[in-house]
Amino acid sequence: MAVMWENTYTVAAIVAALLFMMYKSLRSSHKLPPGPRPLPVVGNLTHITPVRFKCFMEWAQTYGSVLSVWMGPTLNVVVSSADAAKEMLKERDHALSSRPLTRAAARFSRNGQDLIWADYGPHYVKVRKVCTLELFTFKRLESLKPVREDEVGAMVAALFKDCADSRPLNLKKYVSAMAFNNITRIVFGKRFVDDKGNIDNQGVEFKEIVSQGMKLGASLKMSEHIPYLRWMFPLQEEEFAKHGARRDNLTKAIMQEHRLQSQKNGPGHHFVDALLSMQKQYDLSETTIIGLLWDMITAGMDTTAISVEWAIAELVRNPDVQVKAQQELDQVVGQDRVVTEADFSQLPYLQAVAKEALRLHPPTPLMLPHKATETVKIGGYDVPKGTVVHCNVYAISRDPTVWEEPLRFRPERFLEEDIDIKGHDYRLLPFGAGRRVCPGAQLGLNMVQLMLARLLHHFSWAPPPGVTPAAIDMTERPGVVTFMAAPLQVLATPRLRAALYKNGSSPS
Repeated sequence: MAVMWENTYTVAAIVAALLFMMYKSLRSSHKLPPGPRPLPVVGNLTHITPVRFKCFMEWAQTYGSVLSVWMGPTLNVVVSSADAAKEMLKERDHALSSRPLTRAAARFSRNGQDLIWADYGPHYVKVRKVCTLELFTFKRLESLKPVREDEVGAMVAALFKDCADSRPLNLKKYVSAMAFNNITRIVFGKRFVDDKGNIDNQGVEFKEIVSQGMKLGASLKMSEHIPYLRWMFPLQEEEFAKHGARRDNLTKAIMQEHRLQSQKNGPGHHFVDALLSMQKQYDLSETTIIGLLWDMITAGMDTTAISVEWAIAELVRNPDVQVKAQQELDQVVGQDRVVTEADFSQLPYLQAVAKEALRLHPPTPLMLPHKATETVKIGGYDVPKGTVVHCNVYAISRDPTVWEEPLRFRPERFLEEDIDIKGHDYRLLPFGAGRRVCPGAQLGLNMVQLMLARLLHHFSWAPPPGVTPAAIDMTERPGVVTFMAAPLQVLATPRLRAALYKNGSSPS
């Protein structure tokens, strides 16, 4: 045993020496961005606080808007200004559009055979084209509008039922259930949960697959950053294989159901129908179709719910803004019908509220990581080939050099200036930009605006008894997406007549 540990220490010492040499070599041959001094082997991993985007924002105030962060032996560059983001996502986009694959991401995506984790190349261009020209077209989004409005109506009906006794409600429960039902219907054409809250067998399997995937993905965090020590943290190959098989089996069963329905009634309008109908035209493998379907699930399930919960939290903290948004809704929609997506063009303040919530609380504050496929410069510094590059959207949207009163929730800023939210203005990037911009940005924005519109039109929102608006906990939970650390507890008071809280449309 003593010999084994002696050998382990020897290997660790050799690895540490090699990593130090690599670090010194990179430093001497490139003008790297400044950053906190790394330690041997672990780099800056022990310096990074759990909420990474806030940690990187604080470091940017010391080292500048382009900084180096060493995660083990891997150089990461974090950009934290609109100008640097423009360089990364527009001017150097050709060399910074690939993805670094962790072992978990490689297993989940079948080595990048999907869209999210695919390297930039012919496969990515093809599946991106499918998403842009087929899945997220205006025509298809319009055909799925009844699904969105039905699910938002079901959320409102559930809130109306549960707020009758004037007890505080956990808003996350309702917005998450709505997002879950909406995305499974849009993607799979299935509602796994009935009106009474009972979940069917496929729904149980779906939720277990999602839960197990999250556990597997979270099990490798530290070892992923230090490849030389991965032998000490072997991948759970059998568990990943079981998870992949369960995911594939469920998806294939749903795909077969849609094939049979298409033979009888013609193709439907959900994402699974679209991909199956275009499989030969775009030469899509079954693995790629499954990957794309789960990409849509992953990207659409949490992000809308997160955005709406943060928005309502801000509106409870800023009751004057809430009242102003409700006055606009009452003037345009009135109190004798429900608001629909067709009303959005006449609701500029509501749109501004949604934008301001996405500015202060971007659902993916560091985007997903990019990888340099060649050496480029950002902000005058070298970004060597192989570097992992992050865009700190959170820091950029709170930058006092480009935003007046950046920490204040003030939707009026978007009425005073027309600011694009879908990747053309680098001050505001909740959906990314460039070759990797989110193809479903318009769908995501529609969902956030519709949920906010219904929640504000149907209810007034206030903190629980004994809690002041300023006392609401606005702390973020660590993770790739920014959930509230403490789920929002609120009082909902109906504003309209009871008949308008019934969800009258049927699932499609």
